[in-house]
Amino acid sequence: MTSIKKMDYRKYRPAPTVDLPNRQWPSNVLTKAPEWVSVDLRDGNQALEIPMSLEEKIDFYHHLLKIGFKTIEIGFPAASQTEYDFCRYLIENNLIPEDVALQVLTQAREHIIDRTMEAIKGAPKAVIHLYNSTSTVQRDVVFRMNREECINLAIAGTKMIKERIEKDTSGTKFAFEYSPESYSGTEDDFAVEICDAVCDIWQPSPENKIIINLPTTVEVTMPNVYADRIEYFMRNSKWSDSISLSIHAHNDRGTGVATTELGLLAGADRVEGTLFGNGERTGNADIVTLAMNLFSHGIDPELDFSHINESIDVYERNTRMTVSPRHPYAGSLVYTAFSGSHQDAISKGMAAQADKRFWEVPYLPIDPADVGRNYEAIIRINSQSGRGGIDFVLEQQYGLQVPKKILQIFSGVIKDESDRRHDELNFDEIYDLFFEQYVNIFSPIKLINYGEEMMTDTETKASVTLEVQGNTVKRSAVGNGLVAAFCTLLEKELGTSIQITSYHQHAMTTGRESKAITYVMIKNGDGSSYIGAGVSASISKSSLRAVVSAVNNMLSARQPRG
Repeated sequence: MTSIKKMDYRKYRPAPTVDLPNRQWPSNVLTKAPEWVSVDLRDGNQALEIPMSLEEKIDFYHHLLKIGFKTIEIGFPAASQTEYDFCRYLIENNLIPEDVALQVLTQAREHIIDRTMEAIKGAPKAVIHLYNSTSTVQRDVVFRMNREECINLAIAGTKMIKERIEKDTSGTKFAFEYSPESYSGTEDDFAVEICDAVCDIWQPSPENKIIINLPTTVEVTMPNVYADRIEYFMRNSKWSDSISLSIHAHNDRGTGVATTELGLLAGADRVEGTLFGNGERTGNADIVTLAMNLFSHGIDPELDFSHINESIDVYERNTRMTVSPRHPYAGSLVYTAFSGSHQDAISKGMAAQADKRFWEVPYLPIDPADVGRNYEAIIRINSQSGRGGIDFVLEQQYGLQVPKKILQIFSGVIKDESDRRHDELNFDEIYDLFFEQYVNIFSPIKLINYGEEMMTDTETKASVTLEVQGNTVKRSAVGNGLVAAFCTLLEKELGTSIQITSYHQHAMTTGRESKAITYVMIKNGDGSSYIGAGVSASISKSSLRAVVSAVNNMLSARQPRG
């Protein structure tokens, strides 16, 4: 027998933590949105199997503007002609609003900086984003640099950019961003040292801040450790009051959103990310989730996802990727309940919501309508569903107020049908199945016509014409009402008792053309219960049809015993 090789956890070691006495961030509360920066067109684009074409980037760019992004990192202009052409296209065709900044990435190499500055020339606002790798692994293995050499590279790049900005005459309003790339693997004291060295050259002020971006290039720590590192950085940098601290989280541990949120608690005020978390390896922090998390806590996210399906369409069309059905806020199934108990809670919560100021519906953290979703998808019915979900579908979609006992039995019919088909049932199928099972059943007995005569204050005579298995018969009986008299004559015709144990009736719609629906449950001589319903413009006729339907189900033995 072949042995299975087990994973060797011993070749890994815990990531270092931070000695941070009296940390403050755990007690902080988010009260406003950060400055959002889309890196879909750079970080997201370079992660695609087929990078976006110029036309696709333009399409995506216009959607980012529509959502409300004020800073958009459009690429690495020196990396390819497509990236360069895209930058020039936006500028030369006046496609950049005055309040929107284009962000471009560059290494600390002179010819790359020159190409980048050439590409961005003439933009209303621009962020020049300089980076160099600072982690111990990158320094030792890739670049073979010591700390001093790494700092000197960052300083040289900063000086070149500063000199070129000072000489620029295009009217562009520039901002400068520096990233110690691979910060997640960089020593905390060295991250402060190299960023302060860059600030020493740039000379920022509280009125004209530098952007320092601390990326979890490869996520290796728990989110709380990242928050500790952010607070450590801001405590120890001598330029902290002149820094706009930016977060750029990847998702290698699956905690990119949590890392970002805790980083904001620790003092960051700017977030770089992508729609739906697209990015290299496991992706970037998902700005849709981050923004909607704020929204769900009553904070203006300053991004508009009220038509979230449009964002999905633009994303999937241009990236050739798909949004997971379980994606928070955007997934096709995230506002959907199949579980019976969940459906019942949602149905009751929706019914009670009209009287509440704040949104409080079980299992739905936000109102689906706020992101452009309709209520039809909230409840979906399969073999796991219960009475509450079916009640929601029949009442919300078709105006049927089916009694609880009947719903309980009908839910068993739904479960059996779903199991038989190995599939869910759509709303119309549920409605059709309800009518097929219970409503206006005309065989083997059919009501042809009827008459009602008041005999006394407490007695009514019913005279009816029936078609019974193809034969026309006329019968009459007396009871304390039309329905009671009708049941009496049916008892004589069939030779069994017929006792109504449940009777409910309501109008299906409003207005003069409305029809009535009546639901009944009857019990026969051996104690078995059967369901029927009748629909007619006449209230009396709907009641008699309901009784006939229940009796026909009894004669066909279609219902389970009560």
